[in-house]
Amino acid sequence: MRYILAIDQGTTSSRTIIFSDSGEIIAMAQAEFTQAYPNDGWVEHDAEEIWQSVLTTMKAVFEKCHLTPEDISTIGITNQRETTVVWNKHTGKTVYPAIVWQDRRTAEQCRQLNENDKQATYIKNNTGLLIDPYFSATKIGWILDNVKGARDAAEHGDLLFGTMDSFLIWRLTGRLHHVTDATNASRTMLFNLHSQQWDNALLELFGVPPAMLPEVKDCAADFGELDKRILGVSIPIQGVAGDQQAALIGQTCFEKGMAKSTYGTGCFMILNTGDQPLVSENRLLATVAYRLNGKVTYGLEGSIFMAGATVQWLRDGLKLIDHAEETEALAQRARRNNGVFLVPAFTGLGAPYWDPGARGAILGLTRDTGISEIVAAGLQSVCYQTKDLQKAMENDGARPCTLRVDGGMANNDWVMGFLADILGAQVQRPVVTETTALGAAYLAGLQAGIYSSLEELASKWQVEHTFLPRMTKAQRDEAYKLWKEAVERIRSH
Repeated sequence: MRYILAIDQGTTSSRTIIFSDSGEIIAMAQAEFTQAYPNDGWVEHDAEEIWQSVLTTMKAVFEKCHLTPEDISTIGITNQRETTVVWNKHTGKTVYPAIVWQDRRTAEQCRQLNENDKQATYIKNNTGLLIDPYFSATKIGWILDNVKGARDAAEHGDLLFGTMDSFLIWRLTGRLHHVTDATNASRTMLFNLHSQQWDNALLELFGVPPAMLPEVKDCAADFGELDKRILGVSIPIQGVAGDQQAALIGQTCFEKGMAKSTYGTGCFMILNTGDQPLVSENRLLATVAYRLNGKVTYGLEGSIFMAGATVQWLRDGLKLIDHAEETEALAQRARRNNGVFLVPAFTGLGAPYWDPGARGAILGLTRDTGISEIVAAGLQSVCYQTKDLQKAMENDGARPCTLRVDGGMANNDWVMGFLADILGAQVQRPVVTETTALGAAYLAGLQAGIYSSLEELASKWQVEHTFLPRMTKAQRDEAYKLWKEAVERIRSH
């Protein structure tokens, strides 16, 4: 048996998971890190703290099983996407905290860029993305323009930019490899989907010196070797993908038309569109789903900023619950059709609205509204937002009829039942719900020769539970109409 170590560097925690070659989890270690909110709409991470959390979990995972680092054949990495790190290539020090994907500080700049139709069209047609603070390009520019001496240093070739995968690989390989993969590159708003290269016109537009950028590789490739000083052995890093694409791979959605939805901090739904990017007319994103042996498979993606983060807010902000696990029992006690809607626009609204100025609200409160109703509304908001994405995909001519789900919230039967109801679609939960880390492991395993093909990986996928819709179409349509009305009331225009 061969073993693969997967590093899953997420938005609120870092995890290291060891998988067997059959896809079974052998051991897992997790470490949370600090979330910083220095201004309204700003979200930052300390990249050094993240680095330490990765090192800690890489070592701790071996304390939880009988294996040693010598037993590991290969390493895969998956990461929170778009989060932006700029560091000095000589000292290794970051010049500013990591600006997180949720951060909205460049909203005004994006609004101005959007006013130029020619620019907006070029960006959409060539990157598949919409101009939004979510992506890395404006974050890099903000750091270069707001940190003293940063732009000069970048122009002189002293600074490097990377999404979290690049930063970690640079450190893990003893500062030898400044690389990324095509999925992470496709989320920067600087990468051309068609040429599969950094786009010079966009580098100029956003003021990003080309020398800062990592080399872009396939998702299964040789990214360098782990510095022997870290675990005592040198292990090849051979698989990298942004977290949502890694989940698509872990869910083995390799056929055109297959879709997955991941419920982590945010919620991300990706539909495999095959060998052509589908440029959305409904404010969804075209993206690289994966690139293997130089061949690109594209995806159509909808991004929701607040999923598990809504539950976190119910716990830490409102203190209605002590643990996320309590939400299922509370929701079951809530009165049905109670008219309460929670719109979790805490950092604006993602797809298909892209409204950074929207703010959250709880609507429809009456005297007999209790904790159960508010918690249920929070959970339902995730399902309604997924319905928004399904509708947008449908309008682009690509409706997913079956959805494979994963992430923490996928383990909540009440949420998954309501999701099937409101989508009017089958919802399939796999046996292994750690599909993000599993996808990274699969990619590394492909490059290492542990797996021979995507067909072999697809044969490993197993369903644990299928949720079928129970609502009538009339009930579904009425509930969704009320949700849309609630959203309209909190929009910024």
